[in-house]
Amino acid sequence: MPTRFAMNRVYIDALKEVGAAPVLIPLALGTDILRSLYERLDGLFMAGGGDVNPVWYGQAPHPATNGIDELRDDTELTLIRWALADGLPLLGVCRGVQTLNVAAGGTLIQDVPRQIPHALRHQWYPDKARDWVAHEIATTSGTRLADIIGGSGQVNSFHHQAVDQVAPGFRVSAVAPDGVIEAIEWTSSFAIGVQWHPESLIHTDKTMSRLFETFVKAAA
Repeated sequence: MPTRFAMNRVYIDALKEVGAAPVLIPLALGTDILRSLYERLDGLFMAGGGDVNPVWYGQAPHPATNGIDELRDDTELTLIRWALADGLPLLGVCRGVQTLNVAAGGTLIQDVPRQIPHALRHQWYPDKARDWVAHEIATTSGTRLADIIGGSGQVNSFHHQAVDQVAPGFRVSAVAPDGVIEAIEWTSSFAIGVQWHPESLIHTDKTMSRLFETFVKAAA
């Protein structure tokens, strides 16, 4: 059992800058307490982190899968399923797009370098700063994400896993030049997951700040 729970400050600062009042939800609360906190939320933000246990999407762990946190998986998957059922606005980043997809019934590529030999390099940690732009993305016309950031964008990249089979009710809203899925969104209410880290780009790219602004406006 962990002795502390922590969250990177950059997520909190990005949300504060667009007018949100971020609330950190501890793990291991139990369903009743977790539900009581959830019912006070206007929106749900899912941050980056370690890998989701592949048992949740019916696979055995790949040798490269790491950083599994059972408590975090259980808490976040529960929260996401509640949010989708209620139409609560949701924004997921990096691990957040992966948990979003898994919670809704999709699967993941457990290690992009080994499972997609032609892929670009997507994991630049710790070689590059968090605001270093790694590659371009192309958004899907007619999606919420395209409306927010336009037809293309320049993004950072700090991940070795990615969305594989897209969950029912979701659509791909951005891809990298190598075809790796960079964003998905729900076709119903506001639920967007992106594979990059827009929180580290908000001071250099106004479209990344707009992504947070749109999420907070949806939750207002």
